[in-house]
Amino acid sequence: MTDPSDDEDRKRPAGRPQGTGGSRGGSGAPKQEWKRRGVAPARSGSGRPVGGSDRPAVGSGRRPAGSDRRPPRPAAGDSGPRHDDPTIPDEVEANQLDKVARAELRTLSKDNADWVARHLVMAGRMIEDDPELAHKHALAAARRAGRVGVVRETVAITAYETGDFALALRELRTYRRLTGRNDQLPLMVDSERGVGRPDRALELARSVPRGELEVPVQVELAIAMSGARLDLGQPEAALTELQIPQLDPERAFAWSPALFDAYATVLEELGREEEAEQWWQRSDRATIALEQAAVPEGEETVEIIEEELDEAAQGGESPESPDAAPR
Repeated sequence: MTDPSDDEDRKRPAGRPQGTGGSRGGSGAPKQEWKRRGVAPARSGSGRPVGGSDRPAVGSGRRPAGSDRRPPRPAAGDSGPRHDDPTIPDEVEANQLDKVARAELRTLSKDNADWVARHLVMAGRMIEDDPELAHKHALAAARRAGRVGVVRETVAITAYETGDFALALRELRTYRRLTGRNDQLPLMVDSERGVGRPDRALELARSVPRGELEVPVQVELAIAMSGARLDLGQPEAALTELQIPQLDPERAFAWSPALFDAYATVLEELGREEEAEQWWQRSDRATIALEQAAVPEGEETVEIIEEELDEAAQGGESPESPDAAPR
C-alpha cells in the first residue's frame, strides 16, 4: 500500500462532515458530507451532518493511523463486555439508535443487540468531538456483531474519521458484501484517495451505473470524483465532474451547500476567483434558506431567494417570513 505520508503534497480526501457556509481561503479537494444510518452526528437545519471548519485540509501528510488493524472477530458465546471496551454512560439506551439500524440487530439476542446498539449510539455521539473514542465504540460493537452490516459500516466510518483509510476501505467492502448496498460508494472512493490511489478511485466510482444510486449519493460521488481529479492535477476535469443536473443555483437541497462549495473550490484552483466567489455566496444563501425554512424530513428542497437573503448572509436581520418554501 502506498503510504500517504511519503508525499507531503498529496491532498487528503474529503474529511469529516463539515459546515458548508461562508468558507474562504486554502485550496484542494472538496470536503464530503456523508449521510449515515447508524452513525448520526449532530445535524444542521439542512438535515445534514455538521462539524468543524468548513474547508479541506490539504497536503497534511497525515499517515492513516493503524493501517494494518483489522477489527477483532467476535468470540463465540461472548456475551459480556471486555475490560478494554469503552464505558457507556447509564443514560445511553438502545432505543436511541436509529430505527433502521436497530432493525438490523434483530439477528442478535436481545441482550447482545441492546449492548451493541448502545455502543453504536456512543459512536454517533462521539464521532465529531472524539473520533478515536467513537472508533473504539465501533470496534467494541464489531466484536459481538461482526456480521451485521450497520456495525461494519460504523467501523468503516469511524476508521475514516481517524484517518485510517485502508481499514475504512476494507470495512466498506465487507459492508457492501454483507448488504449489497452501494450507498457508501462515495466514501469508498475517498478512501481509495486516502491511500494514494486516485486512479483506482475513479475506476471504482465508474463501476456502478450512476442512475442506480440515490440522488444524494450521486452528488457525494461527483464531489469525491472531483477530488480525485484534483489529486491527479486535472482541475478542468474536476470541474466537469461537478457539472451535474443537481448543480442548480435556483434551488437549495440538503446537499446543495456541499456541492456549491466543491464547485467554488475547483474554480479557485483554476484561478477563476470571481466565479468562485459567486458560488461561495450561493452556498451561503442555500445554507441560510435551508435553516430558515426548517425543512421537514423528506422535503429537502427550497427556493433560493437571493435578494431577500443577501442581507442575512451579510450579517443583517433575517426576513421574518422568507419566500423560501418547501417545493
